[in-house]
Amino acid sequence: MSQERNIYLRDIPLEDAWAIFSGALQHAGLWGPFPAEDVPVSEALGRVTAAPIWARISSPHYHASAMDGYAVRARDTLGATETAPVTLEEGTPATASRPALAVNTGQPLPDWADAVIMIEHVQPLGEGRLLIRSPVAPWQHVRPMGEDMVATELVLPANHTLRPVDVGAAAACGHATVSVRRRPVVAILATGSELVQPGDPLRPGDVIEFNSLVLAGQVQEWGGIPQRLPPVPDDLERIREAVRAAAPAADLFLINAGSSAGTEDHTAAVVRALGQLLVHGVAVRPGHPVVLGMLETEGRRVPVIGVPGYPVSAALTGEIFVRPLLDRWLGRPAEPLPTIEGELTRKVLSPVGDEEYLRVTVGQVGERVLVTPLGRGAGVITSLVRADGIVRIPRFSEGYNAGDRVTVHLYRSPHVIAHSALISGSHDLTLDLLAQFLAERHPTYRLVSAHVGSLGGLIALERGQAHLAGCHLLDVETGEYNVAYVRRYVPGRAVRLITLVGRVQGLIVPRGNPRGITGIADLAREDVRYVNRQRGAGTRLLFDHLLARAGLRPEQITGYAHEQITHLAVAAAVQSGQADAGMGVLAAARALDLDFIPLATERYDLALALEYADVPPVRATLELLHDDAFRAAVAALPGYDVARMGMIVADVL
Repeated sequence: MSQERNIYLRDIPLEDAWAIFSGALQHAGLWGPFPAEDVPVSEALGRVTAAPIWARISSPHYHASAMDGYAVRARDTLGATETAPVTLEEGTPATASRPALAVNTGQPLPDWADAVIMIEHVQPLGEGRLLIRSPVAPWQHVRPMGEDMVATELVLPANHTLRPVDVGAAAACGHATVSVRRRPVVAILATGSELVQPGDPLRPGDVIEFNSLVLAGQVQEWGGIPQRLPPVPDDLERIREAVRAAAPAADLFLINAGSSAGTEDHTAAVVRALGQLLVHGVAVRPGHPVVLGMLETEGRRVPVIGVPGYPVSAALTGEIFVRPLLDRWLGRPAEPLPTIEGELTRKVLSPVGDEEYLRVTVGQVGERVLVTPLGRGAGVITSLVRADGIVRIPRFSEGYNAGDRVTVHLYRSPHVIAHSALISGSHDLTLDLLAQFLAERHPTYRLVSAHVGSLGGLIALERGQAHLAGCHLLDVETGEYNVAYVRRYVPGRAVRLITLVGRVQGLIVPRGNPRGITGIADLAREDVRYVNRQRGAGTRLLFDHLLARAGLRPEQITGYAHEQITHLAVAAAVQSGQADAGMGVLAAARALDLDFIPLATERYDLALALEYADVPPVRATLELLHDDAFRAAVAALPGYDVARMGMIVADVL
């Protein structure tokens, strides 16, 4: 018997969803800051003050010597010069007319003294006599009582997140404990029959459960206490029982997955059964099928958020709904992400009715800040790992055009953005090694690469959207790589071609080569499915050249229009059974334990816009081509030749 699918209650704008949710929280008395609790100062780091911290004592609470030396009366040193020194006597006013008492840094000053002479400015004469050649002023080299803080002075305000120096100041002015907001407890329940734990053996259909790790990390980073519960399969009764059992101990409940409209999506039903379903479906992407509600448990109301199962949707739901709620409960002012204005490098279309959170990378080439969209799939967690920030595309805007100015809400600091080398163009496995070596050798720099194909890289170079372009474009008439294409596609800039590697290209096929593929001609067979590279990729141009040489046309190749943007993605398509063959480098085949049929050896170059040769991260990147350790790491990859690495091929002016 078929199961009924869930229907969204409403697909409402984000601001309306927040209005409904906040209204329910206010009605339940859960919209204000949490109550206070006292914690030892040693455990207060990162907590938010619930009340002002006033100094209980002055700091220092006595007049203290600021130097090793002698405590004196300043008036007794008057008139001392190099030619007319003054003699002091070790002792007190009871035993000496001009007394001086030895003190160390931090020691209390005698009540009769009002200055300290540094020990290196005193010349012992013997028999307790001391010679000085310059006077000191009253309170010189003395830390007077209350110099740092005076008793009853305000040291820290309420609603302040305590830093290490704040904890020290609280202790210094006499506090053993401080009053802070109670940390919200957030229960996190992952649901799904397909879930397995990290490290478990994997079968087709299994999904590693990591969303709860991301959500728990966010909660902890934002000041809450995460409680990850054991995952529960897609069973309505079992999910409901797990929520019912854990809700009494939670301030907020996150149910991950099951919030969409499939037959095994039970979150909305569980919330409805255990309390009040407020919202099901918010007009944001990623994160569309969010559930908001209130659970009734033991006379309390506990807010619940149904978090979508796709990783990017889950993480962004945390940012959109969980963080603002924790900020409010902790009495902490929301800290908006830093922003930067930049130029979008390509056109972006967006669903008309949704507010979209577009993941982007950000780089600076010359004076231009360039914003490049990343993969938009809600399941692509690496798009958040690589993202420098988010561009919010409002509802009804339909997106942006290439060249439009946009505001980026940054995940990384502007300093990191300004110290990045941007390489656009053909994908190669050595670029990841290059980025890793740059990070090790120069931690303040980073290499950002965009895989847009060799032609796309040269076009980006011509437009001033990259410092470097990776390319391996064969001129079939001359047999030369890249030079003719640089002249054609980068006419307005001086470009230097520098060899990165020589590499073997060929057909990646499954282990054992079950289709018995021996070369290009076999790809025209009806039982063979091919996976191609994207338009403008050097590998695709090479493949087209080999096709033509074999007397074949693209329409004879099943799967010619099936495109991937990296060598590893081609290998993954073959490994997964989507295709029987694909063009790529030997190293990609070996990485996924696949077989390989070599077809060509080619040269992969870096095209450098010479005007950026002295940009520090660019210069540091190119210096790595002469680094013995980097060359050895690349040479260890199957099918790579580093004999010409770092050699200048040509200056195209």
